[in-house]
Amino acid sequence: MALSAVAQETVLALRRKIARLEATLPERLAAPTDTADAVVLRRHGAARPERLLLPTGAQAFDDALGGGVPGAALTEIHGAQIRDAGAATGFALSLAGPILQRTGAARAPILWIGTTEIFRETGLPYLPGLCGHFGIASGDLLVAEVPKLVDALWIAEEAAGLKALSAVLLEIQGYPSKLDLTATRRLHRRAQAAGRPVFLLRQAAMAEPTAAPVRLVVSPASASPRWTLNGPLAGSIGPPGFKVRIDKSRTAPPRQFTLEWNADEHIFTDRRKQALPPQDHGAVVSLSQHRADPAPAPGTLLAFRAGGGKAASPDKSSREEHAAHRRPRRAG
Repeated sequence: MALSAVAQETVLALRRKIARLEATLPERLAAPTDTADAVVLRRHGAARPERLLLPTGAQAFDDALGGGVPGAALTEIHGAQIRDAGAATGFALSLAGPILQRTGAARAPILWIGTTEIFRETGLPYLPGLCGHFGIASGDLLVAEVPKLVDALWIAEEAAGLKALSAVLLEIQGYPSKLDLTATRRLHRRAQAAGRPVFLLRQAAMAEPTAAPVRLVVSPASASPRWTLNGPLAGSIGPPGFKVRIDKSRTAPPRQFTLEWNADEHIFTDRRKQALPPQDHGAVVSLSQHRADPAPAPGTLLAFRAGGGKAASPDKSSREEHAAHRRPRRAG
């Protein structure tokens, strides 16, 4: 027997109440297993597309997002200040780079779109760094530099619907009026239709209403020491660290993570807890048995002159003065 509208509303109200008690979101709760009475809503007679995810490798971060970053949607990556541009860009490339490895021999390139202003401010891509850290070769990256933002938005919208690209990265700065809710909704729908991710890289900007289901705020984290078989190596510089805050998500509450990038395996790992060095408390001697208690602590010790003589008086000189010492010095 199908559930009535009143019963469904009661179930949803209970789910929201349980979510508040467990400090999570209603979408994170398990869906009802009985699908016979479920009501499926379809828009324009089309079924909901399969959800694609891009796992990062950091287990806690992926679990918070429900398995990873959306792989067929618009994802916002924010750098609150312009000095965070390197960390935000590196995080976006770390998500786009492994897509090339999954496609195998048929490697579709990544399109990076930006204006002349943003490339002048943050710099152009450096190929040796992209290849060494993210596995992106020269033929895997296409860069489109345009003078105006309206041209960058047009290129991004057209490229988002192309299946010949692995991913689209649009980099902007500040709060342009052209990038409104309508523009981001078009990018999101094109990405869903093509089954490809579109990363909106916003530098020196705070959160604004957009159609992206996930918004991540990225800033640099201090690098931890390199790890050896004996633990962390003091004074060394390990893999780069990223502070990633989930600022917007339909499946996760706001939460911050500290991740490290593994350039060899092209995955993220959770920041290891620093192992404290062992404390040296000196030699430990076992307690004596069947003996008296140790002697009490000694009192104040006085220093005496070697040989048993009396200590020198503080009012007198430590050496005997001769008559020559008391004579006046020559003026010349």
